[in-house]
Amino acid sequence: MKKLNLLFLSILVMATIHAQSDKYVDAMKKNLALFDSAKTTADFQALASSFERIGDAEKNQWLPYYYAGIALTTAGWMDTKLDKEANATRTKALCDKAEAIEKTSEIYEVRNMAATQEMMIDPQTRWATYGKEASTDLQIGMKLDPNNPRLYYLQGMSVFNTPESFGGGKKNAKPIFEKAVELFKAEQPKPLHPSWGKKEAESMLAQCQ
Repeated sequence: MKKLNLLFLSILVMATIHAQSDKYVDAMKKNLALFDSAKTTADFQALASSFERIGDAEKNQWLPYYYAGIALTTAGWMDTKLDKEANATRTKALCDKAEAIEKTSEIYEVRNMAATQEMMIDPQTRWATYGKEASTDLQIGMKLDPNNPRLYYLQGMSVFNTPESFGGGKKNAKPIFEKAVELFKAEQPKPLHPSWGKKEAESMLAQCQ
């Protein structure tokens, strides 16, 4: 009887875990689909909040916080009137939540973009602080996963937008974008995991020809 009770309990626990997993996957798929229809800053902020709620409910999943950060950085790139400082602060807090669960190279993409947006508030005065932070984020990410193509895409963007006199420009960005495209072609992302950036990298590489 005791063994039967333990067996029943084990089955019940596994069924509960499976149900939670299905609920998580469904919620994530629904939110990821919303990236295609989000247009405004408010849309992306609402999407970020929704992803964050999923993360807070799941406790052991870093991807919701990652995508919440991606939603906020997307708003940061598109909205010139957005408070970049506040947006970056919230983004980095989401990265902290994600990294408390698992330290992955993907999180450092988001950290890089948040720091870059802080730098762009006033590049001349902020480069020494936030430019260095953004570069360090890429270096840490590449150490965690040297085959993450998004990190090279972001590095290529940084070099592309840096004046030639400081080591930037198309010529210096081209080999970085070439590596990014090569890595994108070889990438086989897991379900729900990041897969963005291939078209963007190919477009930038074309601009470097």
